[in-house]
Amino acid sequence: MGLGKTAITLTAIRDLIVRGEVNKVLVTAPLRVARDTWPSEIEKWEHLQDLTCSVIVGDLSARIKAVNRNAMIYIINRENIKWLADYYHSQRRSFDFDMIVLDELSSFKNFRSQRFRYMRQIRSCAKRVVGLTGTPTSNGLMDLWAEIGILDEGVRLGRYIGRYRETYFDPKRVDPRTHAIYSYQPKPGAEDEIYRRIADITISMKAKDYLKMPDCISTEVKVGMSEEEQDAYETLKREMVLSMNEGDASAQNAASLSGKLLQMANGAVYDENGQTLELHKRKLDALEDFLESANGQSLLIAYWFRHDRDRIMKRLKEAGYCPKEIRTSEDIRDWNEGRMETALIHPASAGHGLNLQRGGHILIWFGLTWSLELYQQTNARLWRQGQENVVTICHIICRNTIDEDVMRALKAKEVTQEKLIAAVKARLTIHRT
Repeated sequence: MGLGKTAITLTAIRDLIVRGEVNKVLVTAPLRVARDTWPSEIEKWEHLQDLTCSVIVGDLSARIKAVNRNAMIYIINRENIKWLADYYHSQRRSFDFDMIVLDELSSFKNFRSQRFRYMRQIRSCAKRVVGLTGTPTSNGLMDLWAEIGILDEGVRLGRYIGRYRETYFDPKRVDPRTHAIYSYQPKPGAEDEIYRRIADITISMKAKDYLKMPDCISTEVKVGMSEEEQDAYETLKREMVLSMNEGDASAQNAASLSGKLLQMANGAVYDENGQTLELHKRKLDALEDFLESANGQSLLIAYWFRHDRDRIMKRLKEAGYCPKEIRTSEDIRDWNEGRMETALIHPASAGHGLNLQRGGHILIWFGLTWSLELYQQTNARLWRQGQENVVTICHIICRNTIDEDVMRALKAKEVTQEKLIAAVKARLTIHRT
């Protein structure tokens, strides 16, 4: 995470197009990554400005329009792979993508999934296939069969999962009564042999080995509200009062307003009775994407408002995760010993004095704080002596909101009460004029 796989791949695509080796590229990715990340990376880099892309998401008419738009790169979310294959078949069109990029290749590790079956069908039409992932074997080497199989159509690890198991694995947990096998372990020497077989088509990179970079990588993932949600945000910012079906939210002064706007950027706000009014789920969607792409790596999530914690807990439990807030010494011990895949912390209560570096190296800021001290101290829970991995600190930023002001101020290290109020006033003044 944070190494730049998307920009690197786009650069390679551009070079291949310039050389005439590639004409039409299909990129598959998680929904929000397909919709937001890939197009924004093209806009971000000067050397990629001549690339054109079409994003195949949305309702049926939007997808059909995007498929038929003239572009170099077509970007689609994984859930629509079946639809794309069926659409081409219904139109009696040959699958004319000569390069396919699978962003988050590890999401194809389930060989029984629909996305795997359909991708394996259309993959044979492309002469060049690239898979991107930071976590190819989070559940062990068994994951590699499907992932590598999509790339090389079974050449290196075999065409059948059964033969792959027999060749490289022994049963580890077996029911003595039914003889059912619950888990496998690699045979002696199998790991080296698997790596040898796939070495010619894989490259594994660690930031600290290949880049001159600091020990901590700071990244930003931006989400955006719908027009209706943005209007509600602007109404509160302008009028300092917002009426919703479930209740009203109001601010008494500029400092209070900044807190309300931060809440709305996160997706919910307290009403006058202390009840939570939900505005959107954009940050929750992005957070769930993070957990999926982390693929089993431990994540530490910093939240600021109580309703953020409650909404995060609810959403992640619904998605099958077991989030827990770090509060006690036992929680800290569980985190550092790898017994927590997903942990939540509040900067004010856990920002100082905790050594959490042994439990993980990825911190996600779900909601931001104006406090530079708490911000830096919370980052230092993972980015400190004893950390053995490059730390990734990711900020989920809501576009066109106070989030951008806070992030800019934190970067400049000029966070004061005056700057907080000045930022809000500046926005108010601009809007009113």
